[in-house]
Amino acid sequence: MKRVPFLDLSAQYAAIREEISSSLQEVFESVSFVGGPFVESFEKDFAIFCGCGNAIGTSNGTSALWMTLLSLGIGQGDEVITVPNTFIATAEAITFSGARPVFVDAEERSHTMNPVLLEKAITPKTKAVIPVHLFGQPADMDPIMEIARRHGLLVVEDACQAHGAQYKGKSAGTIGDAGCFSFYPGKNLGAYGEAGAVVTNNPDLAEKIKILRDHGQSRKYYHQVVGWNGRMDGLQGAVLSVKLKYLPAWNEARRKNAVLYSSLLSDVEEITLPSEMDYARHVYHLYVIRTPRRNDLKSYLADSGIECGIHYPVPVHLQQAYRHFGIVKGTFPVAEKCSEEFLSLPMYPELTGEQIGYVATELRKKLRLS
Repeated sequence: MKRVPFLDLSAQYAAIREEISSSLQEVFESVSFVGGPFVESFEKDFAIFCGCGNAIGTSNGTSALWMTLLSLGIGQGDEVITVPNTFIATAEAITFSGARPVFVDAEERSHTMNPVLLEKAITPKTKAVIPVHLFGQPADMDPIMEIARRHGLLVVEDACQAHGAQYKGKSAGTIGDAGCFSFYPGKNLGAYGEAGAVVTNNPDLAEKIKILRDHGQSRKYYHQVVGWNGRMDGLQGAVLSVKLKYLPAWNEARRKNAVLYSSLLSDVEEITLPSEMDYARHVYHLYVIRTPRRNDLKSYLADSGIECGIHYPVPVHLQQAYRHFGIVKGTFPVAEKCSEEFLSLPMYPELTGEQIGYVATELRKKLRLS
């Protein structure tokens, strides 16, 4: 029996082992372990990559979101609109800023925020909107931005799954007031541990986040505000600088893998394939199909040596953590249906055509025999 892992980080590491070892050795020899030149170098390169004026390294993607909201003045009594079909970190950042997450349902094809529903969710307490660029595809930003600007709302892009994705030629994360990225190891651009970043063209906002991430100090031991420890490690900065050079090629490999999956599965009526919207350049952090037989199919594929994932089995509004909101099942039908039908197939740059062919063959075999 063949084995196809859901993700193979060891294959990626093997291809860049010498560069990684050299970069880490430089950090060890300079003993610049927290912040410092390796983080600064990555920040500069990542800002250029995104086509943005500023990039601020953080300890992880969740802290990037949270510190951005705090730096924008979001706090107690405010509301921030987002989607329920996302990793809970999006809502956590809103909650820990003191604000209340308010949800709008996803659009049926893109699975990102439905702009048609956005305006109905706005109240006098609404201060910001966080569209989520889910699975590597940007949300439809033009209508979201138009509605937000008309109502005087801030826009923070959750680009934690969208490194290198584009919306109408613009890099994900650079369209709103700020964009937040996670460099969790499995992401398209992943660290060797936890790390994140904020990108923005607002230099004042960038400075506020820099101060907040470093205990509220602009220079050592002089604290302007009550801050937090949200800094990026030097080791992660060095790793990310090496890997950033390969990100365009890795993203292109993901896109080619997605094309192959779709060509092999296009005639299977029992599943719905992911759609690349006409405004987007999807970078396929995940390749996610929909099927009402998700659990059965996942179990069969596992027995065939194929590892799959589920992103995400419970939408945020139905999580125990947010049960006190009193939002009943059925409120957000698209997000809820997706949570029951999403199945993430193996996806990473080093995935081979043979492996993709095996996944498609086994998937078709199960659906044909059942």
